[in-house]
Amino acid sequence: MQLNITKDMLNKKNLKKIGKKVFEKIVENIFLLFACISVICVALIIFYIFTKGSPAIFKIGLGHFLFGTKWAPTQGIYGILPMIVGSIYGTIGAVIVGTTIGLFTAIFMAEISPPWMVKIFRPAIQLLAGIPSVIYGFFGLLVIVPIIHKFYGGGGNSLLAVIIILSIMILPTLISISEISLRSVPKEYKEGSLALGATHIQTIFKVMIPAAKSGILTSIVLAAGRAMGETMAVILVAGNSPIMPTSLISRVRTLTANVAFEMSYASGLHREALFATGVVLFIFIMILNIVLNFIIKKAGASVK
Repeated sequence: MQLNITKDMLNKKNLKKIGKKVFEKIVENIFLLFACISVICVALIIFYIFTKGSPAIFKIGLGHFLFGTKWAPTQGIYGILPMIVGSIYGTIGAVIVGTTIGLFTAIFMAEISPPWMVKIFRPAIQLLAGIPSVIYGFFGLLVIVPIIHKFYGGGGNSLLAVIIILSIMILPTLISISEISLRSVPKEYKEGSLALGATHIQTIFKVMIPAAKSGILTSIVLAAGRAMGETMAVILVAGNSPIMPTSLISRVRTLTANVAFEMSYASGLHREALFATGVVLFIFIMILNIVLNFIIKKAGASVK
């Protein structure tokens, strides 16, 4: 009798174990399915863009398309160099300004400010991340553009307006990730530096930031991608002139703005050229991510 009870208990335990393994396997397969869906979506987008955009590059000529300085679809001229330069200048300027402001804000929140002040700053920064890009564009059009026009003339729509609005838009990403990275640095690093006689500010710049530089560089990568891919806000403040920018006050058109501005009425080779512009933008962002991820890995290896 006792042997039968023991066997029944063992059978129940085995059934429970088998049931758990089956359930875990099902859950793992569900996760795999969703991961595959994500990869397939990316692959389909890439395939569609390259399929639609590559023929135009071959028809126009790679050199004429990438290095041509005139964009005049009505005349059959498709040169996107002014848009490439405008996108690069806008992204670099926004990253420089945004990183400076964002990093110092993150340092203040992580190391200097009292807890009650952090409770005010953090929700405000998170709110910045939730504001639609078109609202940023309206703010730039109604506030930043008139100020630039007042001091420098030229209408105010310019590369400078693009840099300012993009630097504001990337602040939440820079501040949030940089703050988390600084707070993740082991306390022993800070305590050891202070114990050796370093001041609080010296500890921040010589110990905390180098130890957190992998996370800080990650925030810069994400911010640069956001700045490079922004469309609506840029359209409203850039001036949308497909000419080579010669100064901060020059009107510009970015790659994303070029696609959004003309896609609604484009047809034929013109439409294909806009898809080709998307191909170039995709390649730029991919190269940017590869280069900066390489830098991040080197930074992480040097910390170790």
